[in-house]
Amino acid sequence: MANPNVEHIITKDGSSTLYSPGFHEHYHSIHGAIRESMHVFIQSGLDLLEDKSEIRLLEMGFGTGLNALLTYFCKGNRHIHYTGIEAYPLSVEQVMNLNYPKESGFDGAETIFRKMHEAEWNLPVSIGEGFTLEKVHTQLQNFESEKAFDLVYFDAFAPTSQPELWEDAILAKIYEMLSHGGIFVTYSAKSSVRRSLIAAGFGVEKIPGPPGKREMLRGRK
Repeated sequence: MANPNVEHIITKDGSSTLYSPGFHEHYHSIHGAIRESMHVFIQSGLDLLEDKSEIRLLEMGFGTGLNALLTYFCKGNRHIHYTGIEAYPLSVEQVMNLNYPKESGFDGAETIFRKMHEAEWNLPVSIGEGFTLEKVHTQLQNFESEKAFDLVYFDAFAPTSQPELWEDAILAKIYEMLSHGGIFVTYSAKSSVRRSLIAAGFGVEKIPGPPGKREMLRGRK
């Protein structure tokens, strides 16, 4: 099922996002889409794994592909195996109207961004040196993996919009998919999410959030 009814928005840092009337949610922070993604997922997640030469990464909510694009250009010499789960894919036409390649400032970003969105679903695809992408068209409840992940970007819509994705059983499932020492990061700082992460077995910390949010959560296995 595609997600056709979305509206294009420019956020406070000049980068785009989309608004979903169906979920009553923006895909990224209106205070700055790129700024939020860099803070929550790159600086608070990926950057903590500098000592690993190979990283298996799971993103819940592939969406616009912004997190994957920034991960590609911030990976350094590491090899990233990136799995993105998305139940409601956007069309290539919708995402190519977003200004992430230009606003990110990375050379070659437009080519990489297009390759990510034109990549076939449900198959691992080499996007560039050191980066393999597998976009999985499914609901998180139905997703299974035989291989453990080192890092999880949990970027689902908010608990008020998709409460089923923030339940104890789902977060416990994510915990089981992580390798020992694996990291879970999310923009949410809700007390109920923190309690569910602790119940799943995570060591949880509240850390400073991106612009517009005082705090966010990070968990470690």
